[in-house]
Amino acid sequence: MGTQNSYHQAPDSVAAAPPGCPVHQTWSPLNEDYLADPYPIANALRNEHPVFYSAELGHVVVTKMSDIDAVFTNPNVFASTNVQDPIYPLADEATAVLGAPDFNPVAVMSNRPEPDHARIRVHTRKGFSNRRLKTLEDYMKERAGALLDGMIASGSPAEYVSALAFPLPAEIVFRLIGFPEEDDAMIKSWCVNRRAFSWGKPTAQEQVAIAEGMLDYWRYCRDFVARRNEERADDYTSELLNAHDADPDPSNGTGISYREVESIVYGISFAGHDPVTALLCNTIRCLLSHREQWDALCADPSLAAAAVDETLRFESSQISWRRVATEDTSLGGIEIPAGTRIFLNFASANHEPGLFEQPDQFDITRANANRHISFGKGIHFCLGAGLARMEARIALELLVERLPSLRLVPDQTYEFFPNITFRGPDALHLEWDE
Repeated sequence: MGTQNSYHQAPDSVAAAPPGCPVHQTWSPLNEDYLADPYPIANALRNEHPVFYSAELGHVVVTKMSDIDAVFTNPNVFASTNVQDPIYPLADEATAVLGAPDFNPVAVMSNRPEPDHARIRVHTRKGFSNRRLKTLEDYMKERAGALLDGMIASGSPAEYVSALAFPLPAEIVFRLIGFPEEDDAMIKSWCVNRRAFSWGKPTAQEQVAIAEGMLDYWRYCRDFVARRNEERADDYTSELLNAHDADPDPSNGTGISYREVESIVYGISFAGHDPVTALLCNTIRCLLSHREQWDALCADPSLAAAAVDETLRFESSQISWRRVATEDTSLGGIEIPAGTRIFLNFASANHEPGLFEQPDQFDITRANANRHISFGKGIHFCLGAGLARMEARIALELLVERLPSLRLVPDQTYEFFPNITFRGPDALHLEWDE
């Protein structure tokens, strides 16, 4: 599926281990024990072999911060072209769905190599201007407050994902793009299972259902961009179209094509939605699991931003990312042939001794928590990092102010959607004194 620079390119097969590379035959980030709690296992893997090959995953796994830094800061050697691709070959039925002649998004941001990535990022970054973020901050506070009103009115206990953590990030990114509010539920239904397509191991039947949603969503995005092309507004899509009008030819090294505008709209909704939901949940879960930290935040709400960064380090909503070697190279003393797919294990790096004092403790006063790698590094550093941090901070500040007695419902179990990268509980039950 796909051609060069297409948005999704499924592999034909699972690659073999590089010669001389240590091999782990049974470990996979999709194993049940790893999904339940990746950190002790990630630490053990790092201590055993900093670089090894996972036979189940078909990737070379990199576990140390220094090696992950080397990958991120050498984009010409370690390309980002595979980050949106399915891990495993697709079923023929799903390939047929995505073979529709009009399903043709192109790689634009996280999965576009240089020099085109730098050209496109100039335009995408402008949409995250201070003015735009300030406008969104006001909307965030309004919507988060309204959602919290609804949660409180429904009474204790409440399920936090459905009450606030899922709807808020979706609505924020949809308003950024310019999607009308009346389409929110429909768009959410299309985006919700993208984790399985690109980062999981769905069955053939599941692949078909996800592919049909992706096709419907791509068609929606194209129609929406076409409408915005006729009638502009004060939103991200209109800014991208204005940039296209001013400089429509990518071949000159600065322009942005109409198809690239469509593809940015297609890609940014998931990136600004699902991982942020996980961040909102993880932040609350970490704080309420460490009551003294929640109490410290209640006593000093200015610690909210620091609490978000410590959560990104300690219990990140993104615990891995991927790259592919473009040439023969070496990494951590292991020879890496061109074409080798690489799995960057953030879970192990963010808990690495020597970088973080007592790394397995959650501490919102940690001085260097922002040294985590959860937003990536270098030219592909997450475009929406500031927006995600802002959403999590605002949600925390509201909860601290209005529900200082907030606590986890006792004895609840947590389920995590099976995928290699994004991690947050599917449900989070909270209670408080009424």
